Amino acid sequence: MRGYYTADEVRAAEAPLLASLPDGALMRRAAHGLATVVAAELRARTGGVAGRTITVLVGSGDNGGDALWAASMLRGRGVAATAVLLKPEKAHEAGLAAFTAAGGRVAAPSDELGLPDLVVDGIVGISGRGPLRPDAAALVDRIEAPIVSADLPSGVDPDTGAVDGPAVRAAVTVAFGALKPVHVLGAAHCGRVELVDIGLSLGDAGITALDAADVGAAWPVPGADDDKYSQGVVGVVAGSDGYPGAGVLCTGAAVTATSGLVRYAGPCTHEVLAHAPEVIATADLGKAGRVQSWVIGPGMGTDDAARRTLRTVLDSDVPVLVDADGLTLLAEDPDLVRSRTAATLLTPHAGEFARLTGTDPGPDRVASVRALAADWNVHLLLKGRATVIAEPVGRIFVNEAGGSWSATAGAGDVLAGIIGSLMAAGIGPARAAAVGARAHSLAANLAARGGGADLSAGRGTAPISAGTLLAHLRESIRVLRAGVSPEEMPASS
Repeated sequence: MRGYYTADEVRAAEAPLLASLPDGALMRRAAHGLATVVAAELRARTGGVAGRTITVLVGSGDNGGDALWAASMLRGRGVAATAVLLKPEKAHEAGLAAFTAAGGRVAAPSDELGLPDLVVDGIVGISGRGPLRPDAAALVDRIEAPIVSADLPSGVDPDTGAVDGPAVRAAVTVAFGALKPVHVLGAAHCGRVELVDIGLSLGDAGITALDAADVGAAWPVPGADDDKYSQGVVGVVAGSDGYPGAGVLCTGAAVTATSGLVRYAGPCTHEVLAHAPEVIATADLGKAGRVQSWVIGPGMGTDDAARRTLRTVLDSDVPVLVDADGLTLLAEDPDLVRSRTAATLLTPHAGEFARLTGTDPGPDRVASVRALAADWNVHLLLKGRATVIAEPVGRIFVNEAGGSWSATAGAGDVLAGIIGSLMAAGIGPARAAAVGARAHSLAANLAARGGGADLSAGRGTAPISAGTLLAHLRESIRVLRAGVSPEEMPASS
């Protein structure tokens, strides 16, 4: 499990080290880690280190100092280095002195950058907020070489990952001492993230992400004494005469995700059974039988009959996942979930979130999700490339998908079925959401690259459909249970 720490939390962890270590020692630790990653990146991209060239973009804060110290260290390995000072009068004094003493060249933003092998972004650090200033934005816009960012890509908010103007888009980001929320919420701008240890002592993180080993260990598989009932029975209310595919995709995902039993209640029994004959299907909710969790909402409609069905399901004493049309109905009567004693998981996309609250999630998606979960006493999953999951008590899981291949019609129906089946198997709603989201995103990435568990194969990628995603779900689970990290996959879209 990976933890992500806010800028304030990191500064608090740095304070005792800054007080106990010699002046500048902590900065040089960070710079050494940055220099090590830059050297490795030069070697990977050009075949060597000595004789290569870098340009360092230096702002006025400590990140500029980190970058200058790193460049001075790389000078000792034969790297030609130029430092572009955006605010010469505010450049880190000791870092600049070390850089010039090592033979580094100093340039102004208006100077010709040439063609460096790599550019190091040291413009702003975790204290920075807002987009790049015009002079910095103009400089970054001229860059053609890959960028390695120090701690975070400049112009991206450290705590929310939000981008509201010009910002660096890095190939690699070197995180100092701790991962920050930007590294998961703003992953598209961070590129590959490398964490370097600088000796921070950190407590439990308020934002966490499950890794492949966590997901694989949590996935329910049949034990020696299990039968179809003991592994969890999930009930699915999805689909309608106009949208039968929602019922097919949701039940299909539930069948694929676990080895228990799936019950379907709705008007699409023929279509569901044609695709998944192992489902027990009925058109009458009252005859569906006992379940350990319900999934309700995908494609079910929003008429009076759907409203009555939602109320009946929410009156049950088992965990319920509400998605899609169910959320539209719920927006009209939040008390249906506020008063529940059993757990409720809501799974909106941004538009459905706005329908529930009257406002969109905004740049701070974590705060918005956390607030709604607490206000309504629900677990909440906000969909996106970085899916944010909140418990009513405020704990946050994030799943960064590595791409946006699952942004396709029907993919949410598949996700609902996966998570519902995990809840029926006894996994708590927030963890089931995090586990299910990881498997869902990996299935999308596998589908985009044509399938297969050989993650080292240099395959290209192509758009997918929800049906293709579902077809790769079983392979996704197999990969995760083998403990292979989805981050190894070439999944960028």
